[in-house]
Amino acid sequence: METIRPIRSFWPGIALLSAMLATLLAPTTVLADPADIDAAARGVVRVLIVGADGDELYPVSHGTGFAVGPETIVTNAHVIEDMRRDPSLSIGLVPPEGGNSVYGRLIAVSDRNDLALVRTTAPMNLPPLTIAGNPDSESGSVTSVGYPMNVDRAQGLGTDDIFRAQPPVKSTGFLSGRRPSRDFDTILHTAPIARGNSGGPLVDNCGRVVGVNSFGADSEGADAEFFFAVSTRELLPFLRENGITPQINGLPCRSLAEFDEAEQQRAERAMLAAQQEEILRNDESRKRETEARRNAEFAVIAERENGMMLAVVLLAVGLASGFFAWNGKAGGDERQALVGGGITVLALAGSLFAWFARPGFNEIDERIGLAIEIEDETGQAGRIGVIQSATGGDLVCVIQVERSRITTGEATDVPINWSEDGCVNGRTQYGQLDGEWQRVLVPDTESVVSVASYDPADREYRVDRYLLGRDSMAGLREARGSFAAPACGTEGAATELGRKQAELLAMLPASPNERLVYKCGPATEGS
Repeated sequence: METIRPIRSFWPGIALLSAMLATLLAPTTVLADPADIDAAARGVVRVLIVGADGDELYPVSHGTGFAVGPETIVTNAHVIEDMRRDPSLSIGLVPPEGGNSVYGRLIAVSDRNDLALVRTTAPMNLPPLTIAGNPDSESGSVTSVGYPMNVDRAQGLGTDDIFRAQPPVKSTGFLSGRRPSRDFDTILHTAPIARGNSGGPLVDNCGRVVGVNSFGADSEGADAEFFFAVSTRELLPFLRENGITPQINGLPCRSLAEFDEAEQQRAERAMLAAQQEEILRNDESRKRETEARRNAEFAVIAERENGMMLAVVLLAVGLASGFFAWNGKAGGDERQALVGGGITVLALAGSLFAWFARPGFNEIDERIGLAIEIEDETGQAGRIGVIQSATGGDLVCVIQVERSRITTGEATDVPINWSEDGCVNGRTQYGQLDGEWQRVLVPDTESVVSVASYDPADREYRVDRYLLGRDSMAGLREARGSFAAPACGTEGAATELGRKQAELLAMLPASPNERLVYKCGPATEGS
């Protein structure tokens, strides 16, 4: 099915040496994640050109295609060329796993850049592949995904076999730079393709499409083999011209291991910062205690001195009034003696009270503790108010792109309403297991499982996405269908759901394909 355009080399030895050097140098790049390539392969189909002899169907030729929408397939124009020449022929689409083959209908073709669009005539519900928004066309590891005819022959597949669902073949290589052909933009690579691979995706390490495999260079059995793919510079305009809005991702391709390492380093930095903050708090606490002691000592000493002064003054008043009373008594003035005596008694009593009521030096420590306690309670109340406003009620969770592994579409901020019992938006109960709040989402149609988690203490919302195959999804849907999630507000709902979800979590792969990390804060008006 493949159009092979021979490219002769006048210096086969130099070309071979260049290929060997490229091979030696290329492995320094990060290797492809098999899970990401497998996820991309879920949307790759065999494209058959089918003839009919009565009720019998027979294949005329075949190639490969991949989904850019649940029911829309991209392939090469030359893959469906036989059907265009002979209207009696039909397009058949064979899924990579399970399901039935369906007929396809040609909706657009561009001979200039060897691209075509086919729409299914019955639902296939294929997971669309993501197009790399800013692909590296000069270097890096790539994988060809498709249905090479030589593999079919080597396996001895018959006519009936190719009408049945089979996983596509994956072959790896490296980019060798952009090489525009006479009519359209192509990229050169070394990921082997053969007849039947035409129209299949060339993907990067994250499973994103960087090109549409189209043809290969004739090596004549001696030179290094190179292959050509229609670049995304041709693919994206073609899709948009035909009303297709593809799923595009322009972020750098990084492995989950890189993100995990970065998260570990971030946690270590946070721990170091917390230790330094603790040291500063201790220093500040010592400063506060020193200042509180000084203030308490000054206050106690001042109060003692004031008490002594008052006692002396009252004693003097008492003595003076006593003399006044004695004079009255001696002079026969009873009223003067009585008034003077009363004042004397009150003054002497006040003097004694002022003297013994003075604060002792042992009150200094008590006053220090009380001052610090009042200050701490005030600060803690403020901090609790901030935390409560951020961890509960209406929140906006902002995507942290630098901490997130996003390989499919773009991620947007998420508004949520969180309550202390794990109820989100007043209707979705989260389960709690080992202190972690989680909700496992298993959709009925999409081939993806999402595990959403929220940490009220760190105000962090996270979504791990697993892009799974047909059989894995069927098993998870069956397990999920065996229980009903409890409604918000039900007694023990969080614990019950956490226990039931543990079975689903055990069925998932060790690592997700995508991890979206959000930082949450109070929602503001208009946000």
